[in-house]
Formats: sequence, structure tokens, C-alpha cells
Amino acid sequence: MLPRIHGFDSGLFNEFRRLEQEMDQLFGAGFWPNTMRSVANDNIPPINVGVTPEQVDLYLFAAGVNPEELDISINDNRLSIKGERHVERDDGLNYFRKERYDGAFHKVVTLPDDVDADKVEARYDNGVLHIVIQRRESSKPRQITVQ
Repeated sequence: MLPRIHGFDSGLFNEFRRLEQEMDQLFGAGFWPNTMRSVANDNIPPINVGVTPEQVDLYLFAAGVNPEELDISINDNRLSIKGERHVERDDGLNYFRKERYDGAFHKVVTLPDDVDADKVEARYDNGVLHIVIQRRESSKPRQITVQ
């Protein structure tokens, strides 16, 4: 049925499945991540970024990261966050699923053009890094009174 609808040969899909199984046997793991949030190196903490007319709020979920070792900078409206999370491992275990990231990470977030790089605050509380970047006064909405 698939070849008739899409014009593809189903043998091609079977060949991809066979190749994937051989790769799994060769490397001892599944080719695709186990969950949607997985990444190749399992070492990138997730972030949320929100904006208001007054500021940009960024939340980096980084439990176990030493906040004193974080390197945060803004250059050309790009916020860069570098850090490292150290997780003790039991070398006697053979992990078949690993969702907790560890190791070095580097995140770069492009910010709106109107942020003020001189007005940035960063706080780390309960494993969450919260960065607040104010927008320039000239770009904030201004109420104009009609006379």
C-alpha cells in the first residue's frame, strides 16, 4: 500500500530497518534517542526563554551545576552560557538508559535586537539559573498623551 500512495519502494524502507538493526548490534544501542528530550551527548540542560515589552527572561534548568563555575556573556545580542555538571558514576554499571546530563555544556541564545547588555541580572536558586535582561528604554512602549 505504501508504494502506491507515496511512490516509494517498500524494499527501500526494509533496507533502512535492516541497516538500523545492524548498527544497533555493532554499537550496542538504539540509533534513535529514547525520548524526545534526549540529545546525542546527553549533556545539554534545557532552557525556557520568555519575553515581555520590558525584559527577556531565560531559565536554564541546571541542577547540580556549581553557579560559581558558570561563564555567562553577551556579545552581539547572543547570550552564551558555559558550564559543567559533575555526576558521580558507578563504573561497575552498564547503563542502558541515561537521561541525566553530565559534563561540559555550552548554550548560545540569540536575543532580540533591543536588549541592553549593561542591564543583566543572573540568579541561581534550587538548580535553576534565572537570567533577566532588560530592554533598552528607547524600545519600550511609551504612552503618548493627546493634547
